[in-house]
Amino acid sequence: MLIIPAIDLKDGACVRLRQGRMEDSTVFSDDPVSMAAKWVEGGCRRLHLVDLNGAFEGQPVNGEVVTAIAKRYPHLPIQIGGGIRSLETIEHYVKAGVSYVIIGTKAVKQPEFVAEACKAFPGKVIVGLDAKDGFVATDGWAEVSSVQVIDLAKRFEADGVSAIVYTDIAKDGMMQGCNVPFTKALAEATSIPVIASGGIHNLGDIKALLEAKAPGIIGAITGRAIYEGTLDVAEAQAFCDNYQG
Repeated sequence: MLIIPAIDLKDGACVRLRQGRMEDSTVFSDDPVSMAAKWVEGGCRRLHLVDLNGAFEGQPVNGEVVTAIAKRYPHLPIQIGGGIRSLETIEHYVKAGVSYVIIGTKAVKQPEFVAEACKAFPGKVIVGLDAKDGFVATDGWAEVSSVQVIDLAKRFEADGVSAIVYTDIAKDGMMQGCNVPFTKALAEATSIPVIASGGIHNLGDIKALLEAKAPGIIGAITGRAIYEGTLDVAEAQAFCDNYQG
């Protein structure tokens, strides 16, 4: 399982939100490229970037920062989400050197767009499913739909999606552990690999994910925990690599 540091971009700075609220943000660095360097030097094998402004505006806002990080680390897999709602935007990021684009809101509102994107950019598309009480949320988590996460995930199985990033909104940024039972249920209900996100606080939360014994869980995104020092990237990755279960 991969430990994937998150760099959330708001107004060019690296921040963390609590439960997706833009007004409840903590700025951790005004130099996201240096922050990326810290995690790369700490041994991470993938980075998770989010354009928070883009998620709310429906188009990329922090694209220059994303491009700068991708240029600095051309061999590091980078996934980017937030405001990706057109093939043009995907093409822009792919050309900039980003490995994966995460389609969130558009995947819920126009599921057929995911198939279109997978066809145009095979192997590059991840679907981001953010949920509240099992229902998918959209538009920077401002809206909660009537669509069940597992039902929607299954819809994408034939499209060629590389992974699903699953976030439990109630857990995100709260450092109270991620929703292991639902993450496991999702991984077992679909053939698409799942990346857990939201609420990871310490090594115990990583251990809980591994102990779920769901081979479909291939990664865990961590944000606030690594910024506030309750989780060490190198230690957590080594723990995953050596876990016998």
